Amino acid sequence: YAGPDFLDRMIAEHPGNVVILSGRNQGKIVAIQRALTSGINVMGDKPWVIEPEDLAKLELALKTSRIKKVAAYDAMTQRYEISCILQRELVNDEAVFGKPVQGTKEKPAVTMESVHYLLKLVAGVPNLRPAWFFDVRQQGEGLTDVGTHLVDLVQWIMFPDQTIRHRTGVNVLAGAHWPTVITPDQFRRVTGEAAFPAYLQGAIRNGNLDYFCNNSVDYTLKGVHVRLVIKWDFEAPPGMGDTELAIFEGSRSRVEVRQGAEEKYRPEVYVVPKDPASINAVRQALESKLQRLAGTYPGLGVKDLGGRLQVTIPDRYRIGHEAHFALLCKQFLQYVRTPSAMPAWEEPGMITKYYVTTRGVELARQGTQTTAKAAAAH
Repeated sequence: YAGPDFLDRMIAEHPGNVVILSGRNQGKIVAIQRALTSGINVMGDKPWVIEPEDLAKLELALKTSRIKKVAAYDAMTQRYEISCILQRELVNDEAVFGKPVQGTKEKPAVTMESVHYLLKLVAGVPNLRPAWFFDVRQQGEGLTDVGTHLVDLVQWIMFPDQTIRHRTGVNVLAGAHWPTVITPDQFRRVTGEAAFPAYLQGAIRNGNLDYFCNNSVDYTLKGVHVRLVIKWDFEAPPGMGDTELAIFEGSRSRVEVRQGAEEKYRPEVYVVPKDPASINAVRQALESKLQRLAGTYPGLGVKDLGGRLQVTIPDRYRIGHEAHFALLCKQFLQYVRTPSAMPAWEEPGMITKYYVTTRGVELARQGTQTTAKAAAAH
């Protein structure tokens, strides 16, 4: 149904017991709340909130899901990516990783960076984005949108199955943002629109759009210093694709996920011993860990790259985003059948996640950097 009153129609007609919500992010939490109040289970695409003032609405929605005994589930597909799963396993193996280190703001113990591109070509033709995608008040900045996955992964990898509360477990230290400058011609290419719409006029500078889609945030999570960087460029150079970097520092080794040119833009897992002399002992510990994982993930191996070890991953585990979503749906439907099966750490962890993303952007807006200053800093 494509009419403007689609939400009212859904609530009134109640055609089923599950709704999957995606699309523009502004006001998404209102739709989630109305569905839950009506006794409808919700699986919502990220992000659920993009502004700090909406955090209370998120808390109310999760409380409503408990009262109504319906599932409210955030679509964190990265938890089903094999490289993230293996990084989580290795970070929590003391023989491989050692003990977690706290790091400092200048040298964080956890660093993640992702680089994305606005213009995507499918069979040589631009995959058009809606014009509102470029309105940060509707879509969110980079940290509050795709950065949601990074914040979730830090918690999920570093402190698995642990309750983290945003009022006591997190301290957001600093946030920054800077624009990707989009020309009118680039905007036409990526949206198909002839001109910038009226709601973007406040972000137009010298005839171009300052799209504040790039962010960094520094924070501590249970005392561990974390730095996240999210970047959007307009178009990838020939032969290049999206890149990701995730580094967790332990007392014994560093566990990395890298997705760059060396990896042919496919995420790979590396273990880098802190002491080069310990590489044989770390390798033995890594091989032992992979043997214990063989019941679930047979075929994993180790390649010595000289000073660092790579986990070799069979192609059958490279299942792609669509398959990740199918696994996510399967998990969600288990919670639909038995809402009490939702782990106790999920709700406070979700609130903490959105506190980090919205607070990071809030701090960035309080101390907005110029394009030149930000470019020099990053």
